[in-house]
Amino acid sequence: MRLPVIVSMGGVNAAGRTSGFQSFRRMVIDLLPEAEQQQTLAALAVMMGLVSAEGETHFVPTAEDAPRDPLTLADVAERYREQVLNGTLVRRVEKSVFDVDALYWQSSASLRSASEQENGPLQFVLAADQLPSRIPEGWTVEPSDQGNVQVTVAGDLDVKLENFRDFPIKAAGQLPTGFEIADLYNSRFQPRGLQMALFGATDALRAMGVEWDTVLEHIEPDEVGVYSSSGFGQMDKEGYGGMHQARMKGERVTTKSLVMGVNSMPTDFINAYVLANVGIASSSVAACATFLSNLRHAVSDLRSGKIRVAMVGNSEAPIGSELMDGFGTMGALASDANMMKLYGTDEVDHRRASRPFGENCGFTIGESSQYFILMDDALAIELGAPCLGSITDVFVDADGTKKSISAPGPGNHISMAKAVAAASAVAGKDAVREKSFVLAHGSSTPQNRVSESQIFDQVAKAFNISEWPVVAVKAYLGHTIAPASADQLAAALGSFKYGILPGIPTIDAVADDVYQDRLRLGPEHHQTAPENLEVAILNSKGFGGNNASAVVLSPDRTEAMLRKRHGDKAMAVYAKKREGNLEASARYLSAADRGEYAPIYRFGEDMIDEADIEISETRISIKGFANDISLPTANPYQDMTD
Repeated sequence: MRLPVIVSMGGVNAAGRTSGFQSFRRMVIDLLPEAEQQQTLAALAVMMGLVSAEGETHFVPTAEDAPRDPLTLADVAERYREQVLNGTLVRRVEKSVFDVDALYWQSSASLRSASEQENGPLQFVLAADQLPSRIPEGWTVEPSDQGNVQVTVAGDLDVKLENFRDFPIKAAGQLPTGFEIADLYNSRFQPRGLQMALFGATDALRAMGVEWDTVLEHIEPDEVGVYSSSGFGQMDKEGYGGMHQARMKGERVTTKSLVMGVNSMPTDFINAYVLANVGIASSSVAACATFLSNLRHAVSDLRSGKIRVAMVGNSEAPIGSELMDGFGTMGALASDANMMKLYGTDEVDHRRASRPFGENCGFTIGESSQYFILMDDALAIELGAPCLGSITDVFVDADGTKKSISAPGPGNHISMAKAVAAASAVAGKDAVREKSFVLAHGSSTPQNRVSESQIFDQVAKAFNISEWPVVAVKAYLGHTIAPASADQLAAALGSFKYGILPGIPTIDAVADDVYQDRLRLGPEHHQTAPENLEVAILNSKGFGGNNASAVVLSPDRTEAMLRKRHGDKAMAVYAKKREGNLEASARYLSAADRGEYAPIYRFGEDMIDEADIEISETRISIKGFANDISLPTANPYQDMTD
């Protein structure tokens, strides 16, 4: 069976860029050496538009009223540290997204006549061409002057008035302040989620260090798969939001809004405009377990040999009044009023709105785009691709019979137990007991903190695990819906790299009702030698009973497995090839820190028409691709057919 090796990652969330572990470094910045702190702060300052890079080590402030003196890395880190830290992670929703203090809406009202005559008719003048096509009951319309009509209404007139209201939910995990992907390329008024998908896929592709054309020279064109989606589709005005609102706002519905809103569109954009892919296009949606559902398909296809390269991830931009209003009405989001009531204060610290496994009152929504490139082990060795780790298994289990679609069930017990058992079988029981950790769903709801911790505690007991470390990255990023577990995977790879398990700094203490006899979780970070972390278990508890758990192995554990399969000689050749690719990756990461990360957007480039395709009984040849596509000629059901 082929091993799916993670060779690259890219994207962006509230903590910054994914490639080069930037977002992870932002989450644990206080534990980093001074030089890495400075690098992280300076790169984020560039991303946020606070400074522009001049070369690799010098910067210039971008504010019009700021002195134009050149700054060093250390200068930027010192001068902009507070702005960078305050402009990342979960925080108060910024007015560039929507105004939570004065949200536009239409309030209902009934107009009646101001006439002294009791129950007198209401009269007003209206342009004739503004009359509704169907005259409402109780209206009398008479001609007036200059193309107008006089309308007399019997009784009250129900109307909608322009109004503004205070939005009760004011915290979200937004992309870094000032970072606008639309300004990086010809975005053509595309929805934010699709802009983010292009950015994430491009970031992963360039961070790999291996040219995409080089990858395609070693495989057949259809041995590539893209596994991606968004959970809610694109709900802003350029997508479904615009389509749903247009008629109610007196505007025209556009076909673009319909097309751009489809939740498989991140996959389609990556296929068409980034990779020029003619292989598998797969889009699964499974609420909060969407990433792991897509990852399961990618891992299955890689292990079976159906594909040799997978790009898997999700892009979600759910920070908007409509979705947040829906979740808020459900009681799922942490509102200011509930936080003040729960924490006994007259002020709200929006930085601490998301509190997994602590005293909490609902989750905090976030936005994210996360993409990972996986290869089968033979191709990774052949190309000398970087090794960030590997995915051995992904398990998905439903909840069975339920009294409520949102209630927990046994599915997550099953998926977690399967994942730990599978990890024990591959890495060994000792590695799981002593060198594993859990990336929890950790949504920051009262129900989740009890149900998920009970599962972890029960599974830990079954496998004789004590002091099992639990990480909950939603404390930093919010709940990003479809990419939520992709945020967890990026954090797991960061932990393997740095030996740091992020704490839950938004809580003062673990809630009393959390099961923690065999768990280790709390506000503090935990630091150890990277070699002491070999196995990560990702967990997701999705709305409706979409439960999923995945097994992730560290780079060291993965390379040990590669060495056993391919031998010392092949690994020596691999290490030599990898040096050049790591250098290429480092060059991109350095450029990205300076703001050079515009998305790949091959709109209308190198299009394929019928004349470029040749088909025989055994092969398909397509102009522009180095290799042909082999058609299936063997009968896999030989034992069942004549």
